[in-house]
Amino acid sequence: MRANSILPFGRPSDTAAAENMRQLVQLRWLAAAGQLLTILIVRYRLGVPLPLEPMLIVVAALGAVNLLSLFLIRRQRVTNWGLFLSLGFDVCALTVQFYLSGGADNPFVSLYLLQVVLGAVLLDIWSASALVALTAAGFALLTRVHQPLLLPPDLASARRSLFLFADWLCFALVAVLLVMFIGRIGGILRHRDASIAELRRRAAEEDGIVRMGLLASGAAHELGTPLASLSVILSDWRRDPRIMKHPGLAEEIADMVGEVDRCKAIVTGVLQQAGEPRGIAPEPVGAAAFLTGIAEDWRALYHNEPLFVDIKLDEDEAIIADPALRQAIWNVLENARDASPGQVVLVADRQGDALKVTVSDRGDGFPPELLASLGQPVQSSKGAGHGVGLFLTSNVVRKLGGQLMVENRERGAAVTMTFPLATIGANEVARKWKRNARSSS
Repeated sequence: MRANSILPFGRPSDTAAAENMRQLVQLRWLAAAGQLLTILIVRYRLGVPLPLEPMLIVVAALGAVNLLSLFLIRRQRVTNWGLFLSLGFDVCALTVQFYLSGGADNPFVSLYLLQVVLGAVLLDIWSASALVALTAAGFALLTRVHQPLLLPPDLASARRSLFLFADWLCFALVAVLLVMFIGRIGGILRHRDASIAELRRRAAEEDGIVRMGLLASGAAHELGTPLASLSVILSDWRRDPRIMKHPGLAEEIADMVGEVDRCKAIVTGVLQQAGEPRGIAPEPVGAAAFLTGIAEDWRALYHNEPLFVDIKLDEDEAIIADPALRQAIWNVLENARDASPGQVVLVADRQGDALKVTVSDRGDGFPPELLASLGQPVQSSKGAGHGVGLFLTSNVVRKLGGQLMVENRERGAAVTMTFPLATIGANEVARKWKRNARSSS
């Protein structure tokens, strides 16, 4: 049984206004095709005289407005004003068609309601009210000013039945279009609300990261003094003749000195990371060498717990070895070690234009109920206060434009981090840095 949870951090989706405009474009294509078909049937099948030239010009204008709308969508310049003008044009086009074909007596005049409902869903209150006023004015105008619809003698006797059928057809058309497009627009609005909620959640997460960074920086400052004192004391002990007579004790003190030095290096790294300069060009490093270095540091720290490594990368594949990237991979290794000591596997390869790093273990896997909410600092099967490592990793992956996937396998679990080379690749990053340096100079 497999279960997985993916934290996607791809390109931002189109705005809700652009998506709504796409729906209006589709509706307008249907309207243009429907008007053209209706005009041809009424004129050539039923023999009702119609002013073809101006009515076909209106249909052509609907197509032209659609092309303009598609241009605006590609440029991501759709606003409430754009939606209002788009719906307003549709109302004016309907008014002209009704004026040329019987005015308010035209059985399809109920199509006005479709525009009103769409305006109520898509527009601000003022523009929706203006659209209602525009449709009401158009309807009122058609009751007084229009070209009469002259039926041939053979249809004049069946006028009531013909118009009743047209009324039913118009009702069915409006109902189908409303269900179809209002459902789609409702989905777009729900997606927008979900996106806003996701942005708020990420903002809260980043605020938590800032607080943790301040806490880490303060702790690093505070730990500097006791670590320096421990280093001095251990150095004195190593020179004590009584200890030098006991090789076993001297070896343990040497190990302690090494661990203190490692703690001092970690504290120094935290302080440098908190205040590192931003104007220095990043240095590239081979991706294989970078990951191999992490594996070697792991093996040096955990002598008795093997780490199985399979790096399938070209030696000339270079990346920018950001400290946050190293820490993200290290956090996942630590989680895998907690789950199954001595059975941790690190696999790295290139997947298209991305670097893919997978860490797997042979433990019990993640509980199914947590897979959907992994990456939160409070969501951990290890108890309160844990889960910070994966939480920080998910945010690092997101900042680098990548994707984090967590899955349970038949035995154990696997965490896959995918980093786009456009973000961490040495060539791409160097070009971006040079562009930024030129623009700031």
